Amino acid sequence: MNRQLVVIGNGMVGHRLVQALRERDTRREWHVTVLGEETRPAYDRVALSSYVDGTTADELTLPELGVQLHLGDPAVAIDRAARRVRTASGRTLSYDALVLATGSVPFVPPVPGRDLPGCFVYRTLDDLDAITAAAEAAVARPGPGRRSAVVVGGGLLGLEAARALRRLGLSPQVVEIAPRLMPVQVDEGGGALLRRLVESSDLAVRCGVSVTAVAPDRGRLTATLSDGVELDADLVVFSAGIRPADALARAAGLALGERGGVLVDNRCRTSDEDVWAIGEVAALEGRTYGLVAPGYAMAEVVADRLLGGQATMTPAELDMSTQLKMLGVDVASFGDAQAATPGALEVVVDDPVAGTYSKLVVSGPARSDSGELVDGARTLLGGVLVGDASRFASLRPLVGSPLPADPAAMIAPGGVELGADALPDSAQICSCNAVTKGAITSAIAGGAHDVPALKACTRAGTSCGSCVPLLKKVLATEGVEVSKALCEHFGQSRAELFEVVAGTGIRTFSELVDRFGRGRGCDICKPAIASILASLGTGHVHDGEQAALQDTNDHFLANLQRNGTYSVVPRLPGGEVSPAQLITIGEVARDFGLYTKITGGQRIDMFGARVEQLPAIWRRLVDAGFESGHAYGKALRTVKSCVGTTWCRYGVQDSVGLAVALELRYRGLRAPHKFKSGVSGCARECAEARSKDFGIIATEQGWNLYVGGNGGFTPRHAELLASDLDTEQLVTIIDRFLMFYIRTADRLQRTASWIESLEGGLEHLRAVVVEDSLGICADLEAAMEKHVGSYADEWRGVLEDEEKLARFVSFVNAPDTPDATIEVVRERGQPVPLPAPGVRQPTELRLRRPCAVIGAGAPITAHDPAGADR
Repeated sequence: MNRQLVVIGNGMVGHRLVQALRERDTRREWHVTVLGEETRPAYDRVALSSYVDGTTADELTLPELGVQLHLGDPAVAIDRAARRVRTASGRTLSYDALVLATGSVPFVPPVPGRDLPGCFVYRTLDDLDAITAAAEAAVARPGPGRRSAVVVGGGLLGLEAARALRRLGLSPQVVEIAPRLMPVQVDEGGGALLRRLVESSDLAVRCGVSVTAVAPDRGRLTATLSDGVELDADLVVFSAGIRPADALARAAGLALGERGGVLVDNRCRTSDEDVWAIGEVAALEGRTYGLVAPGYAMAEVVADRLLGGQATMTPAELDMSTQLKMLGVDVASFGDAQAATPGALEVVVDDPVAGTYSKLVVSGPARSDSGELVDGARTLLGGVLVGDASRFASLRPLVGSPLPADPAAMIAPGGVELGADALPDSAQICSCNAVTKGAITSAIAGGAHDVPALKACTRAGTSCGSCVPLLKKVLATEGVEVSKALCEHFGQSRAELFEVVAGTGIRTFSELVDRFGRGRGCDICKPAIASILASLGTGHVHDGEQAALQDTNDHFLANLQRNGTYSVVPRLPGGEVSPAQLITIGEVARDFGLYTKITGGQRIDMFGARVEQLPAIWRRLVDAGFESGHAYGKALRTVKSCVGTTWCRYGVQDSVGLAVALELRYRGLRAPHKFKSGVSGCARECAEARSKDFGIIATEQGWNLYVGGNGGFTPRHAELLASDLDTEQLVTIIDRFLMFYIRTADRLQRTASWIESLEGGLEHLRAVVVEDSLGICADLEAAMEKHVGSYADEWRGVLEDEEKLARFVSFVNAPDTPDATIEVVRERGQPVPLPAPGVRQPTELRLRRPCAVIGAGAPITAHDPAGADR
């Protein structure tokens, strides 16, 4: 260790440099000292928003690397002549090589009032701690009115900040000076759809304006916009971009880029041969980069150079692709997303009904000097995906390569699906760590036959994780059987874990992960194990450990709605309800101010209940004879029915009686996904039974049973499983079908895709549950009888247990405080969620003139009474 390396900056990029150097420096030529400005060790800043969701700082912390680390002691001066660095504490460090990895600082526009209490930036864990404390204080403050926040900036971090603020109980408004959200990543078309999808989640967006002033106003803040609009806010969060943290370099006399940042060459070397710069502070050919992948690539180059290598890089080699989920909306961009390349062509599929926007940028037709066509507009240059980014993993690695199919077919619904075999060896599978397909296939040939092994030897998939699905495709292409592991904590599939739990009698997640898994679990395995435990009848979903495993809906036994309230859905088997019960529903809705609606599933839904109101509402409903309708659970929802022989002159069987019996039999049955049913009393199909997971249609001889239908994103008609069954035969086969599905389906897999995934499909299913080809039908029937015999209403169980009731509060630290952030207005005589600020809700729409609609996405002109075109 005869040479001294000092790294200024302990962020993700500085950490990657040290990691790469330690892995390659087998002779330990370098002694490494790292100076960190924050008091925390390096952490995953990409996952910053998960901190609000409950991820701890320890879980975000990056691995220790065994180097000398000084936290909370930033460098304050560089003496280049003496090759020394002085820190804030007065420490002096000599260096043979110095790496600047100081990153960036938030850009706060020079707005009057930006330093007032209640104004924050969104950049570090300490920032999030401060924002969380302020948000909790605002929400808990007594008095009416929705608690709100203003986010200045509608880019990546701005939308992340808005999401975090909403999770903290505030109603955020995003102000973006550009004409669209995420202006760097998406184009005009993608930005328009992104805004519509974001606003549909009750987030207000104002584009094309800026904040000109922030002023105190009676204990709150007022943000004035450039168009004169004033926005009330409890918090103002600035997330308007970043600037390179180059003050230290500037003071040391290093050459800087025209727009800031430390100028570096293709070796990442600054104007001083002993000083390097990487990450957001480095200006490669005068340009800085605000993503982690380019910073990682720079770190790899410097690590190689410090050990005598010849690595270089150019801007063209940096991957600027991004993939993320913003407020529930998938967004991805890659390559030349804005079609800035001369002659570039754009192929767009815009489906506003489905809520998807896909664009590929391809090269324009090119000819040789002799006039021969050498590129028929097939080289992929980039793309934008909004609403559905499932094709990102297979498209991004093809940037710079000829497309294997027509561009439009590759992004059209139901179009060409690319396999890993379509990718060249030079295609970059993992952009974060610059891992090519060739490196992956070499690792597979060397014995890395699963995703964890590939991660360990190539680092692919260890950063953002978006390339993991493609890793599985490459494994399959190379002839390796891809693991069916539920997640990284369990090597078993969901079906295998079901058998483990059933066979061992394990009744808690912690015991299962201790004996058959590893780690502490994740948001994939915890709800899946919770579903398995519930399917096996291990008690109330809020008993013991199970309560902590549930997702938001099961946590409160109600469906979360867009404005933070919950729905109340009592079970109405077959759609039947007594006059007395109907009166109770009306009284409850009136007394608690709930919106009521009769649904397509023959139930009455009540919307707008606050968390702390749910027990009082359900106590009145339970006393009136109602029970939970399980609208919140991965369980049976409804068994829809026509009136059959009860009233209809066409009915040939008692569809109402059968629907009631089936709903009462399968109520509360937990499954990998929700499932629905319908019973039609004749072939006229008024109950729409063939759009259900299992549906029954009456015949003159009995009942026909159909399975595998649904009305979801990919509607599918159910297929005939068995015909002319008597009622006893019918119920027996349904018992077997449902229990076989619960035992063998993957997590969150509907019956339709489950049947498609079975080897042999419907014929195999028929052989198993009708013909008993596996000899398991008696076991399946016994399991169903156990469920039927042990059923207990979940809401009654809550009302009879004080410990369970204690969870139904809006604020844990102020249990008696109602959620004052929820506001409603009245539309059509009922309470509905308050529209997001700036979003108008017309009470009536009528066509203004006859319209011809040509092609997807063509506008339809309509008019509301207030006079605004829609």
